[in-house]
Amino acid sequence: MKKTVLSWMSAVLILVAMPYCKKKKSDGCSSETTLAVTTTPATGTTEPPAPGPDFPLTVNITSTMPPSGVTIDIKARLESSSTSFFTASKTTSTAGNNFSITGAPATLACVVEITVTSKTCNTNKWTGSYRFSKK
Repeated sequence: MKKTVLSWMSAVLILVAMPYCKKKKSDGCSSETTLAVTTTPATGTTEPPAPGPDFPLTVNITSTMPPSGVTIDIKARLESSSTSFFTASKTTSTAGNNFSITGAPATLACVVEITVTSKTCNTNKWTGSYRFSKK
């Protein structure tokens, strides 16, 4: 009798545990190279005041491009504000990408925030920022 109960309990335990032992499906992230990006102006820098009116930005994807490409999001705002005066978004499979920041107010410190996100794996993300001002 004791052996029968133990056999039944063992069988139930195995049946309950089986779904948790299945191999997880790949979400496309495990084999994807972590994004690496360089920018001009370089992230982490403060550019000297310039006359403008437009401020060029180049975003270069230096890592292997994800299979579905990336989305590049650009936001420029006053350093003292969370509201953006410039935004741009671009989906691309090209390594080199050019933007032009417009609408910067004169004599005020501005921050440009750059986010590059894989279209295949949205947790594969790169972020950077730099500061500039218009004379």
